[in-house]
Amino acid sequence: MIVLEIEGKIMDLKEQIVEILNTIIGEDISDQMDDDFFENGLLDSMATVELLLDLESKFNIQAPVSEFNRDEWNTPNKVVAKVESLIG
Repeated sequence: MIVLEIEGKIMDLKEQIVEILNTIIGEDISDQMDDDFFENGLLDSMATVELLLDLESKFNIQAPVSEFNRDEWNTPNKVVAKVESLIG
């Protein structure tokens, strides 16, 4: 498990990503970890770009929009897995 301290708060990676997603989507998605954002209309292209930029900034990763594969990022659990792989 990856644990990071951000602004004096210790949270695991999954919690931090869910917090980012909640902010972008505007609702708590913590009980929808395997639900498809795009099929459910929770993320559109602009929100996806915002998500990638937020993740890059917060976790110091590179997730270029040009290399974005929707099938690798379409659920909260997949976002967590993808960020973990990019962190190394």
